Formats: sequence, structure tokens, C-alpha cells
Amino acid sequence: MNLPNKLTLFRIILVPIMVLVWLFPYQYFSISFISFEFGSINISLLNLIVLFIFVLASFTDYLDGRIARKKNMITTFGKFFDPIADKLLVNSTLIILGIKGMIPAVCVIIMVCRDLIVDGCRMIASQKGVVIAAGLLGKTKTVLQMSAIIVVLLNNFPFEMWSLPINEILIWFASFVSIVSGYSYFQQIKDYIFESM
Repeated sequence: MNLPNKLTLFRIILVPIMVLVWLFPYQYFSISFISFEFGSINISLLNLIVLFIFVLASFTDYLDGRIARKKNMITTFGKFFDPIADKLLVNSTLIILGIKGMIPAVCVIIMVCRDLIVDGCRMIASQKGVVIAAGLLGKTKTVLQMSAIIVVLLNNFPFEMWSLPINEILIWFASFVSIVSGYSYFQQIKDYIFESM
């Protein structure tokens, strides 16, 4: 297994670790985390630990793609598992943020359903021998999602100091771009979907 594929696998392994760290019943074991105060902003150490895992996993996404392209190490395994690893990471984090009430549930539903629909479209396309590459909108959506997650985990720091709701703006904008990019994917494949109707 080459280095990019190892990084992809490492990213997949980090997802359940991150979920376990975040959802572990610390109170049951009388475990508490210190918090850091920055003016009126309070950030729990637990949030920072989760943030570290998320950023580390996100960095492996950038790194494995860069290495694979530069060293010509693109494999079938990478093509299949890299987007799965990305969606496992981002969607798992979005779902937990939604459960904890840190982002609106409707945003989570929009973005997760969009990914399911796009994956379905890609599956149909692959059966027809058509490859739908990730477009600019799709990549923009991912960057917006990751940026929103980071700002939300930091409790909108430092923007909260100036009463700027950047966390809310980013998550809603990511939801909007998800819809637009999902529609773009659908437009590329709609003829194959409806050809037998």
C-alpha cells in the first residue's frame, strides 16, 4: 500500500476515534475538562481536542491528494476510498454538531442528503461508463464545510469578540453551496437517470 492510501486509511481510522472522544460519557466517570476564556468566549479543552483530530484528518486529505498527483500514485483504492473518507469525516462531525445543538439540524440534513444524492448519481454514471469528477463547486462546498466546523468548534472565536456571526454565515453558506453543487451534479447525469422512463 502506497503512502497516499495509508493516509486515506489513517483518516478513516481517525473518524471513529474523534466520535468516541466527543461522545464518551465523561460525566458518568466524573471526568471534567478545563475551559479557556478569551473575553466573553469560553472554549472547552474537549472542543480543542476534537478540533485537533479534525484538523489532522483534514490535513491528510490535502496531503494524500498532493502526494498521489505529484508522485503519480493514483490508484483504484484511492479513487474509491478518498471521497468516502472525506464524507465520513465531515458528515460525522456535522451530525454530532447537530446533535449537540451547535449548528441547525436543517443544515445537517441538507448537506448529508446532498452527499447521498450525489453518490447515487455517481453510481448510476459509473454503470454507464461515465466518470463525474469533483467540480469547483464540490471542492468549494468541502472547504466551506471544514471552515465552518473549525469556527463552530472554536465557539466563533475570534469573530465573537466583534459580534460577527461568522459561524452561522459559514454553515448556512455551506448548505447553500451544497444544494447548488448537488444540482450541478444532477444536471450532468439526469439524462442517464431518466433514459428508461
